[in-house]
Amino acid sequence: MRSEVHVHGSIFLCKGVRLKQVELALKPWLEYLEVDTLLEAKSVEQDEAGIHFDPRERTVNICWTGEVDAQFQEKLSISLQNIGPLSEYASEIEVIYYNELTDDEVFQVFVGPSPEAIQEFRRQCVIEDATDLLSRHLNKSAVDQVANLINELFVKEQSAKSSTTTDSSAPSSVIPLHPRNKHLH
Repeated sequence: MRSEVHVHGSIFLCKGVRLKQVELALKPWLEYLEVDTLLEAKSVEQDEAGIHFDPRERTVNICWTGEVDAQFQEKLSISLQNIGPLSEYASEIEVIYYNELTDDEVFQVFVGPSPEAIQEFRRQCVIEDATDLLSRHLNKSAVDQVANLINELFVKEQSAKSSTTTDSSAPSSVIPLHPRNKHLH
């Protein structure tokens, strides 16, 4: 069964990364789309840029919508894992599957140069989201307490992962989210 998906975000690359390296990293996604280059990876939405490499800004900017099947998520995940080592620091890519019969499925995919960079960025995102939400309802002291608790939880989670796993080499992670009423453009 095919569905529509929107992929949105920017990946910030290390100095010296070239287009060919980006295309090689994203090859599983490009092969899935049956194209050879980023220039050919067009979105079905005319006003979206698709997948664009900006060498001056050292970014891969993604604003791409397409019809996909069940294999897409795997190809996208592999591609984002491949590009992780080319990134200067961690970033977030949002993936939204639009479903006619059920609620939309929203995912955050974190891409980064190392698992530690991804974990730190995830922690920052959670604190930012919680702070933004709570600051409308609580005073600064209460919001700071929650931020400190979130930090503690991330430290505990990292400690637990460190003691139970020896392979932490995966440079991206997928986090399912509750659907948000967030306009991307």
